[in-house]
Amino acid sequence: MKKRKAMINLTINDQFVSVPAGTTVLAAAQKLKINIPTLCNHPDLCVAGNCRVCVVEQKGERTLIASCATPVSEGMDIHTNTLKVRNARKHIVELLLSEHRSDCTKCYKNQKCELQALANEFAFGDTIFLDLVEDHPHTIDRSSPSFIKDDSKCIRCQRCVRTCSELQYISAIAVANKGAHQKISSFHNKPMSHVVCTNCGQCVNRCPTGALVEKTYIDQVWDAIYDPDKHVVVQTAPAVRVALGEDLGYDPGERVTGKMVTALKQVGFDSVLDTDFSADLTIMEEGTELLTRLKKILVEGDKKTKIPMFTSCSPGWIKFMEHKYPEFLPNLSTCKSPQQMFGALAKTYFAKMRNIDPSKMVSVSVMPCTAKKFEADRPEMRASGYKDIDFVLTTRELAVMIKQAGIDFRVLKPSGYDSIMGESTGAGVIFGATGGVMEAALRTAYEIVTGREVPFTNLNITPVRGMDGVKEASVKIEGCTNDWKFLEGVELKVAIAHGLSNANKIMKRVKEGKANYHFIEVMACPGGCIGGGGQPIPTSMEIRENRMKAIYSEDEHMVLRKSHENPDVMAIYKEFLDKPNSHKSHELLHTHYVEREGY
Repeated sequence: MKKRKAMINLTINDQFVSVPAGTTVLAAAQKLKINIPTLCNHPDLCVAGNCRVCVVEQKGERTLIASCATPVSEGMDIHTNTLKVRNARKHIVELLLSEHRSDCTKCYKNQKCELQALANEFAFGDTIFLDLVEDHPHTIDRSSPSFIKDDSKCIRCQRCVRTCSELQYISAIAVANKGAHQKISSFHNKPMSHVVCTNCGQCVNRCPTGALVEKTYIDQVWDAIYDPDKHVVVQTAPAVRVALGEDLGYDPGERVTGKMVTALKQVGFDSVLDTDFSADLTIMEEGTELLTRLKKILVEGDKKTKIPMFTSCSPGWIKFMEHKYPEFLPNLSTCKSPQQMFGALAKTYFAKMRNIDPSKMVSVSVMPCTAKKFEADRPEMRASGYKDIDFVLTTRELAVMIKQAGIDFRVLKPSGYDSIMGESTGAGVIFGATGGVMEAALRTAYEIVTGREVPFTNLNITPVRGMDGVKEASVKIEGCTNDWKFLEGVELKVAIAHGLSNANKIMKRVKEGKANYHFIEVMACPGGCIGGGGQPIPTSMEIRENRMKAIYSEDEHMVLRKSHENPDVMAIYKEFLDKPNSHKSHELLHTHYVEREGY
């Protein structure tokens, strides 16, 4: 039986509150709906107490205390808005601004910058501090295709450092030097494109200023749209439709699929299609690959075939494997991600069906992910004879384009995706949440092998759902059809991890021979794509959970909920690809990965 924590009684601004022992003063104030400003604090990360913006006054104490790092104690009398506190906050913010390049109106984070918001509140009027920006040499690292690192905007709150080490187990960036020379640096100060960075963008999601932002391709996409000789195709990922609304006036978790499609058409895209289509296609290819591997091992005794098989939808996870566990690259599914499958087919099958010259097609994807920008630039991703995906926009970038176009998103009427590669199922939708790829695969694989639906109520495979960092499940296969008798009685064991620190836990177990799984799904970002590095800011567990609920709600409201029932997928096999894992499929939809340096 779990022991209950003792309750601590205190007052904040003369209001009584009782909270469990170990609660911080900041959290206690939040319970009373009292706002204490913070910069270094983030609900996903450990306590740091670096910025001191959250200082408050404790009666009887000479100095102010950092509320984010101070646990409550019995009888505390806290005041958050005294003259002493306000002056301290004003000076702290002004000190941060004195070393911050304040070109706010030209900054990508303008009006969405936490430091700017605090400056508006506390640092107006005369300041007593000199502007030290010119005295500090700064660099702007644009080497990554995914994001930009601008040291002149950095306030050294270390959120990015903690994110990279705690959540992602990468430590691509760390604190270097001390005092006035302190900076956030990569290994040996190398460009971010030359270190162990997975491009996941979680640091971008938690940076309170413009020091880390995604590399934007908005202007290039506008240029393509305005070019009369170009046919611009756009695809939208599953997780975008449950998060886009947050940047356009909606609460987290609002489903805006139909309005999003209408907005894309009004922005000027020539064809508006759905990544969920290629998510369904991925299930057909990946599910067939898994069953083929099992057959080779169980029937043919092939010792070269690798199990467990890992999913390959998350480019951040792929790059993690290339750097950290290259010996397990053969365990990765050879399937491209849905984004890249879509890109290859857009410039081959779709171009042929619509009589479009692929050299005049521009393929754009809207993704919840900054790593997708890196993935699109991989040299392997040119199976169509062209660059399969020309430009990747984040959810945030699409919101900017909608605003730039002067579209009032809230009054839009919903519309449907265009035909050919626009049809999808609920199985494709749930790719956006951790466990979704696994659930979609099980829905199809079980039915292929047995001729029956998975033995879960309403197709909802609940053991693979939820926010636990590592989840395990098993499905016993019974009543196999003749072609799959060799699987009769097999207990298919699967695992799911989200966030690269959890991925590392699974990989350690696999490496030590302690993981007896057949199939493992890994998503690089917390919560899966719903928590991607390109999603609206801020992010928190509550926000990600609301997005996840919306994903499953979208699935339940769809007519088709199994990938193998998608008519567009069936048509493409009949007319173009022949069958899953065919020679044509392998040419266009499968790839390989490379070992990368581990520092």
